This record gives sequence, structure tokens and C-alpha cells, in this order.
Amino acid sequence: MSFKEALFLGEAIQTHGAGKPIRRLTLLESLGRSPGSDAVRKLITSSGQYGITEGAYNADFLALTPTGAIATDPDYATAGRITARFQLAIENVAPFAAIYDQYKNSRVPSVEVLRDAATEAGAHEDHAAECVETFLANAREVGLIRTIAGSEHIVPIEAVLEQVPDDDGEGTKQEPESEYGELTEDVRAEIEARFAPSHERVLKSGNRRAPTGALNKTCFVVSPIGAADSIERKHADLMLSSLIEPALEGLGLEVVRADRISKPGLITGQVIEHIAQAALVIADLSFANPNVYYELALRHAARKPVVQIIRTGDKLPFDVGQYRTVEIDMTDIYVLVPKLDLHRQEVTRQARAALADGANTESPLSQFYPAFWDHIEQPKEGQGVHA
Repeated sequence: MSFKEALFLGEAIQTHGAGKPIRRLTLLESLGRSPGSDAVRKLITSSGQYGITEGAYNADFLALTPTGAIATDPDYATAGRITARFQLAIENVAPFAAIYDQYKNSRVPSVEVLRDAATEAGAHEDHAAECVETFLANAREVGLIRTIAGSEHIVPIEAVLEQVPDDDGEGTKQEPESEYGELTEDVRAEIEARFAPSHERVLKSGNRRAPTGALNKTCFVVSPIGAADSIERKHADLMLSSLIEPALEGLGLEVVRADRISKPGLITGQVIEHIAQAALVIADLSFANPNVYYELALRHAARKPVVQIIRTGDKLPFDVGQYRTVEIDMTDIYVLVPKLDLHRQEVTRQARAALADGANTESPLSQFYPAFWDHIEQPKEGQGVHA
């Protein structure tokens, strides 16, 4: 996970537990998350690896670390929060810290150069691509990547802090003396005995679950295609050729869009087949196209990997607004071009994470109505199962 994705758990402890240790099941119930889901295990594990929280995925209690408490506390001084997030997201992760130290105050180098730097810093060669993708995501989320003179630069944390406005006397909380607050000695001892904190980020590939069938090497792009020469068509073609296809080159997937399905037959049936069976779906939610949202809902029902992309400025509906979405800043060509390579890396990272989730992909259906699939009519004996 990126740091921002893992930080969600720490922010939830602040919101639902006032920053104090909270029972894991109580917290997950408040969030509407299933305790046994792979997504929840990944979230808790990643949060612990970054040093945001303490407590394994099966612990009775989850708690914020001292640095995690600062990073998630809205009442803490802004500069202190940013510093804490930088420490957790970059400084405490050896390969990330090495890349940052080497390239701060300079333009973001090519992905190939960053991969070499990650390998030299100790990342395994097989995981160097994921290391770079996550570093770039974290650097962007902390504010270390800025557009300067038309190109993306990695700026030092000191430059970020210089631009932080004064809090006018507010948000001056000091570092907590203890992450356990007013707990009794017995409860504190129980928590400390059960916790197994890990502050070292381990970058490992997940076990991908590839679907069966002819589409197990396909990424299907759900997009507002529009008529020839329309703004929707120009947008769709730009996203396909300049963003999605380059981003997926290293994942071994063939990229297909509805207007490029080559086999004969009813186009609607073929689209539904691709939505149901493709290894990955990328849904472009720009322009709020109703067909795109219909097809996204079908993919949610299929419970298979999906990544959402959208233009900055287009509004995401509540139901899908909290799931992995890559925002593409298309304000104008002078904004888009310098950031295009970073956008590609983020699409790659999100796609890799979605494939790792496999059949455990989270969606509004799995989160708010997990019994949905139990209520689908099962075929009678002797009948086949229809896709």
C-alpha cells in the first residue's frame, strides 16, 4: 500500500477512538469492514509496517504509535504533522530514504534510473518496480514532488515546511507522553504483550489470482468513448495511448477497449463478457458517463480487480469515491505533460495492487452488502452456471 492508503487506519483510530487504543473488532465494525477479509489484513499489516499503528491483524487492540498519533492528529501543529508523515512515509523506509537523499533538489529522473537506485539501496531486483511506484506515490502524498519550470522535481522536506502557514497559536499539541494514555497497568501490559510492531517496510509482491478463460491476460478499459472527433473520444484515445497502455506494459496484459474488440458478434454481449472475465478492468469515470457507471457496477458484482481513473475536477459519487482512484490533472497540456510519467506510475501501482487483491477486491457491494452473493439464485441441479 501507499502511505496514504495505510494512513486510513490511523485516521480511523483518531476518529472512532479519540486517538487512544481501541478494540480491533469495535473499530472494524465502525468502519463497516469484515475482520477476516484479506483487504483488512493488508491494511492493518501495512499500517504496522509503516509504523503508523501497533497491533497485528488478529490483535485484540490497535493503537497509534507516538509518531502515528502526531501524523493523524488534526489538532497537532501542521508542520509537526507533515514532519511525522515524512518520517513514516519516506525517512524510515531505507530504499525510499536513499532515493530521496540522492535526488532531492533535482528533477525526477526516469523510472529506469529510479529502479537502479532502489536496487542499489537494497530493494530486491524483482520488487524494484513496486518500490519506485510506492516511493513516488508517497513522495507525492507528502508534498515532496512539485512542478518547477515545467518539470517534476523532488523538493527537500525543509522546502515543504517553509510553505506551511502558521497555525496562529492553534494546533500546538506536544508529543504524547504515552500512546496508552490513562489505561490501567493491567490493560497496558495486555496490549504491550499482544502487540508485535514492525517499523521496517517490507516490499513484497502479492500472490496474484488470475482468472480462468481466454481473457486472463486482458485489461478491459471502460471509458466514455463518444462520437468521432468529440471531446470524449479525444480524451479516451489520449488516456488509452499515453497513460493506460504504457502503464500496463510491464504487467503482461493486453489492453482492450469496447471499440477495439476484434471478434465478430453482438458488441454488448462481448463488453459484458470482458467486464466479467478480464483479469483487470480500468474504469475512466471522467464526464460522469452513465454507461461507464453501469459497467463498473457489473464489475463490482463480478468481484474482480478494478482501478478507477478520473480527471481532476470531475466529482466522484459517494458510493465509489472511497475506492482506489487515480486523479489525472488535465487542467491544460502544460500541467498534464510534466506529470504524465508520475500518473503512469500510479496507474501501474494501483493495477498491481488490484491484481494482488484478486477475488477479494473491495467494492460498495462487499463493504456494505457482503451477503449480496449469497442471495443470488443458485442454479438447479443439472443446470450450468452462466457467466
